[in-house]
Amino acid sequence: MPRIDAILRDARTGLEPGDAEALLCHVLGRPRSWLYAHGDDELDEAGAAAFDALLARRRDGMPVAYLTGRRGFWRFDLDVGPATLIPRPETELLVELALERMPSDRPLRVADLGTGTGAIGLALAFERPGAEVIATDASVAALEVAAGNAARLGVGNVTFRHGNWLAPLAGERFDLIASNPPYIAEGDPHLAHGDLRFEPPTALASGVDGLDAIRAIAADAPAHLVPGGWLLVEHGFDQGPPVRALLEAAGFEAVATATDLEHRDRVTLGRHPGPAATRAPRG
Repeated sequence: MPRIDAILRDARTGLEPGDAEALLCHVLGRPRSWLYAHGDDELDEAGAAAFDALLARRRDGMPVAYLTGRRGFWRFDLDVGPATLIPRPETELLVELALERMPSDRPLRVADLGTGTGAIGLALAFERPGAEVIATDASVAALEVAAGNAARLGVGNVTFRHGNWLAPLAGERFDLIASNPPYIAEGDPHLAHGDLRFEPPTALASGVDGLDAIRAIAADAPAHLVPGGWLLVEHGFDQGPPVRALLEAAGFEAVATATDLEHRDRVTLGRHPGPAATRAPRG
């Protein structure tokens, strides 16, 4: 039977760094640190066969997160599936910026639009247990994944509603609205490559310029924000200027774009006109 260190060495060929380790950890039910401490252990035939099957699917392009059913985000390991966008590290910037605008000393109402796995809503609800978080999604299958994550993680101050963007929130107002909507232009060649081929198209592309969803959210959000409330949206690296223009046209103040760790435009935010916020977080 092959040793773990040997099978890993052979498996890394043609894969992204860490993919082989993640898949073998999934097969064995062990953390990555265990692999390096047990490199001379042998992998039995059943384990080797399961690992080989996962490697073949990964080399065909299937994302690791879909193969393992999990993806780390914020403080969690989230269940993911083909009905949901795979959470990305850059979305944690949106969570950080939202938390800066969510005082912990008073009740808050927060909306997460297009929640997918529940990543944003769950992170905000976990960090602000006194807040009421409502997460929406047009996909029933995605909401089932998100609700399962909330139950497994024990986050009880988030509820889920079915519908497109703000439609399920008629007549309600919030202190903060956050969203990571689809923002890739339809027909973008990137949609036919890499992991994007396997993710739900409706969670990725939005109109000829990629801005249809953000356009709709920016137009509708003012009616759902309290005076001084914030809207934050994630977008593509080259969409900062048009997204700022959309928020300004919708009447938002203090509009700004924050950059990610690679210094690319990533999140644009704006404050609904009204009394000054309880504190002045950075833009």
